[in-house]
Amino acid sequence: MPCLFCWFVGKSGVVFAVKLYPAGATTNSQDGVTDILGKCLPVLEEMVKQEMPLLVHGEVTDPHVDTFDREKVFIEKILAPLVQKLPQLKIVMEHITTMDAVNFVESCKEGHVAATVTPQHLLLNRNALFQGGLQPHNYCLPVLKRETHRQAIVSAVTSGSRQYFLGTDSAPHDKRLKECSCGCAGIYSAPVALSLYAKVFEEAGALDKLEAFTSFNGPDFYGLPRNTSKTVLRRSPWKVPATYAYGSGVIVPMSTGNTLEWLPSDQPEE
Repeated sequence: MPCLFCWFVGKSGVVFAVKLYPAGATTNSQDGVTDILGKCLPVLEEMVKQEMPLLVHGEVTDPHVDTFDREKVFIEKILAPLVQKLPQLKIVMEHITTMDAVNFVESCKEGHVAATVTPQHLLLNRNALFQGGLQPHNYCLPVLKRETHRQAIVSAVTSGSRQYFLGTDSAPHDKRLKECSCGCAGIYSAPVALSLYAKVFEEAGALDKLEAFTSFNGPDFYGLPRNTSKTVLRRSPWKVPATYAYGSGVIVPMSTGNTLEWLPSDQPEE
């Protein structure tokens, strides 16, 4: 039945990928997958036939594995064996955070493995969680990592490789659910994401590679048409609001209160 279901989904013209959440790996994933290399194998084999990508939150949830090592161990114990078993399966490692992930993506020379990258994992390291006190608005899953990992990801993304593309993982949570005794994981980057990506690429001297990262590499990997609408980035400094309205509360965005140099607009240049 899973294979038949996957066949119908693949032919639907509505579903283009399948997301893997290991049980307990992220917010509200307690009912996620527990046996990808066993029970899920028939579905994955059918996905190969349908050329349907698998989108992966790449962390193990074993409580004996250090939080900062979960991505590395996931690659070693799950992802590498999966690629060896099904080398033609298209896989997107979502929101990668480590040098280990970069090395793994680049070791897959056939182009069947790609990765998305968030603005926070390009701009922040784990010190940002603790500077000036505990910073709940910089807490996300996967958690921020060492500076050496951040630098490796920046180098990979700004290299022009088609195996990396935008994935904000933007997660809006009411301020009251972040600033509490057991706060939610997630960084709200949606209003500032393009400005922050532009900052990263400009600082790396790679602005000419920004458009492919944000707009081309993703749809090309998925086998989907590129968007025909356009967004214009202008060098026009603007200050990020302290908060955005959210129902009866507010959300604190990434880079709250900071001035960013690039302003997105849907208006074409004159």
